[in-house]
Amino acid sequence: MTLNEQVRQFWEAEICGTNPDLIGQAPMQSHEWYEAIEKHRYEVEPFIHAVAQFTRYHGKKVLEVGVGAGTDHLQWARAGAECYGVDLTDAAVEATRQRLALYGFTSQLQRTDAEHLPFEDATFDMVYSWGVIHHSERPEAIVAEIHRILKPGGEFVGMMYQRPALASWDLWLKHGLLRGKPLRSLRDVIWHHMESIGTKAYTVNELRTMFGAFREFKGEPILTPYDTRHVPGWLKKFIPDSWGFFIALRVTK
Repeated sequence: MTLNEQVRQFWEAEICGTNPDLIGQAPMQSHEWYEAIEKHRYEVEPFIHAVAQFTRYHGKKVLEVGVGAGTDHLQWARAGAECYGVDLTDAAVEATRQRLALYGFTSQLQRTDAEHLPFEDATFDMVYSWGVIHHSERPEAIVAEIHRILKPGGEFVGMMYQRPALASWDLWLKHGLLRGKPLRSLRDVIWHHMESIGTKAYTVNELRTMFGAFREFKGEPILTPYDTRHVPGWLKKFIPDSWGFFIALRVTK
């Protein structure tokens, strides 16, 4: 079984952000279920709106790589974008299709491996992907595909994980030091213990190199609740964003 097949199995079993421990026990694909997913997502990651800037893309042709439960995809539809979406799993495609239908929207959705996107060159004004690319066997292949399908001057906006982050060290503490394996690297514990098998995380400079074919690159770390969950409240305000687990990306072809 390839790595991407293992990743697909993991996310087919439970769409990201839909664990009942996080969102409660509403019936799956009900209005209440989707609303609970959205409420939790934007309470934990309120900065998504500032990074994505959904309303800027009214009338633009937008592709989301990794639609998940359709929470952000609905925001693109509400903003008036011409929406397309791909995901590695049938579960996410179906959940997103049903979610948009509940609110009277549609999108051209399909299950596919984003390492080989089924679109012509220079098709999209914008490609968006939040916390997805780093789960692929070959993230660099997805980045190359994004570059190919973007129009000249088109943008990629999204997020990928940062390796030198508080959340990464928390994972190392749990699965490395406290298990008597202090020599385990951050790469190794993230690969084996952050969500699906094979998860990767980067430095800003590593991502700058990965997106080297693009004309402009901006990568900004964001401090998240995943970084500060074990930090006393009074201390959180002193922790810089540079220690954050998320790297917000805005890249121009």
